[in-house]
Amino acid sequence: MQTDLAGRHALICGGSEGIGLAAATALAELGADVTVLARRPGRLSEVAAALPRVHESQRHGFVAADAGDTEALGAQVAALCQTRPVHVLVNNTAGPPGGPAHAADPQAYLDVFRQHLVAGQVLVQAVLPGMKAAGWGRVVNVISTSVKEPIANLGVSNTIRGAVASWAKTLASELGSFGITVNNVLPGYTRTQRLGQILAERARATGKSEQDIASGMLATVPAGRFAEPAEVAAAIAFLASPAAGYVNGINLPVDGGRTKSL
Repeated sequence: MQTDLAGRHALICGGSEGIGLAAATALAELGADVTVLARRPGRLSEVAAALPRVHESQRHGFVAADAGDTEALGAQVAALCQTRPVHVLVNNTAGPPGGPAHAADPQAYLDVFRQHLVAGQVLVQAVLPGMKAAGWGRVVNVISTSVKEPIANLGVSNTIRGAVASWAKTLASELGSFGITVNNVLPGYTRTQRLGQILAERARATGKSEQDIASGMLATVPAGRFAEPAEVAAAIAFLASPAAGYVNGINLPVDGGRTKSL
């Protein structure tokens, strides 16, 4: 199976921790040059320096940017693409705070729409010329199983994740003829900072302990455990590889069997 990404340049959003960091590591292990993007330059510098190098020519770097400032984000990534075209884009942004949809401030919907969908659009437009010139590209969006089954008390997230999934499916049909695939990875419960945030929020809302909340969540997972970030990253790496060239426009759950829908 052809998974070698030598000579390809991957841009990994949210690459300073969690699933983004695991994805950056996985793609570097496949030989890609990796640029990690997040807000903290000090942490990003550490990550870039520590990423694997399986051949001497690999070059890793970072871009410090805020997904909420889409104008600056687009300018920074466009400047990166002028120096090195991006062939693999992994869109990965932290989820919004929980709460029911009906109680959310309208501004929360606008803010999260900008951080997720508008930021993704800005990034795609920045990397697209390089992908078209190469006749090869991969866009992988890390979203949520909520695009198949809404998750209780994540009203804003459910809404925006669904919008991103529809955007990605539309792009897949538009860009496939250029050798560019667009796919979504839907992580289930994964051991990240986001999972800790969800456990704490649910504990505060219910008065139960975080351990009890975690046990209740795991009772819905046939695998009986939380995922590790590297397991989600393995799915991202496959979709980013040459082996997945005929996989386009899909939603791939990585959830231990929790999602009940097909």
